[in-house]
Amino acid sequence: MNKEKRTQIFTRLRDQNPNPTTELNFSSPFELLIAVILSAQATDVGVNKATDKLFPVANTPQAIFDLGVEGLKEYIKTIGLFNAKAENVIKTCRIMLDQHEGEVPDTREALEALPGVGRKTANVVLNTAFKQPTMAVDTHIFRVSNRTGIAPGKNVLEVEKRLVRLIPKEFLLDAHHWLILHGRYVCKARKPQCGSCIIEDLCEFKEKTS
Repeated sequence: MNKEKRTQIFTRLRDQNPNPTTELNFSSPFELLIAVILSAQATDVGVNKATDKLFPVANTPQAIFDLGVEGLKEYIKTIGLFNAKAENVIKTCRIMLDQHEGEVPDTREALEALPGVGRKTANVVLNTAFKQPTMAVDTHIFRVSNRTGIAPGKNVLEVEKRLVRLIPKEFLLDAHHWLILHGRYVCKARKPQCGSCIIEDLCEFKEKTS
């Protein structure tokens, strides 16, 4: 895979979807942070169902902290791992109130110091809320990067670093969303839909489906 091919791939993805964004519902950096924490090993659809009830009642660190762990669980109990997530969210709200004046921090170090926030979650928040050119590699992006040849790597961090290095700068801010959506709806795990893929002729996957 060379630079010219990558440029063509992302040009097509951009032409198809000029303003991509996350499928999680949010209206502030804080709502995004909470939604992403809740989305670990859960679907965006499932998280949205829960936060559509939670956020009208509590959508600030103080308001969610005031719910307490048990109160928060009532809103998120339909989401996998909700017990641990409730604990983490309440601890995160406490730290934000104590150390960040209730604001979502905009650095990786500060974000990763919050309970329930790992590198991937930090990257999503930095990219989507603060428009930083980060790359949050989930299972979809890992698969698409390796399968297409855009940025192959043995592990998530390797793929992340390669993507940041190899994607032409003009595409980097939105590349995370294009790749995730492509993996979710076209380049699926079990049966990629190569026949209806807009980058099929540029992709280096050898076992294309018809």
